Amino acid sequence: MSRNGKEPSPPAGWLTPDQQRAWLAYIRVQLRLRYEMNRQLQSDSGISLSDYDVLTALSVAPEGHLQMTALANQIGWERTRASHHARRMEARGLLVLRPSKADRRATEVSLSDEGRDLLAQAAPGHVGLVQNLFFAGLPDELLPALTEAMETIYENILANGTLPPPPL
Repeated sequence: MSRNGKEPSPPAGWLTPDQQRAWLAYIRVQLRLRYEMNRQLQSDSGISLSDYDVLTALSVAPEGHLQMTALANQIGWERTRASHHARRMEARGLLVLRPSKADRRATEVSLSDEGRDLLAQAAPGHVGLVQNLFFAGLPDELLPALTEAMETIYENILANGTLPPPPL
């Protein structure tokens, strides 16, 4: 700390000490939480967190389906990754892929009955884990501030990132 009581500015291209602390805390939480969610879903339901991401995105999609590009944008993946993963899920009977009615060049993705049933079976355990690991460790009075901060960061990512925003 300098004589004026302020942290010295970091060299250009580096985080301030407070920024670095916040960033590393976020990274630790994000990596560990993804590990725990993936482990729980695989153990309890035989699906990966990536499978769950696809299933939940489609379960809340308007009319129950999305074009592949919109699905990729919704879950923050590149289109090729979403396409390969969706085809593997289709082979397991969890999704239905077909040419889009609106644009025959595009692929439309929807849940199969088996995928919908598997999501309904997996959701309670997943929600329980999120409540236990994430919300149980967060004092109630910090929830509004955390929510506002995360929504603000997300809006900034949508405005300045390279992936198109998800469909409305």
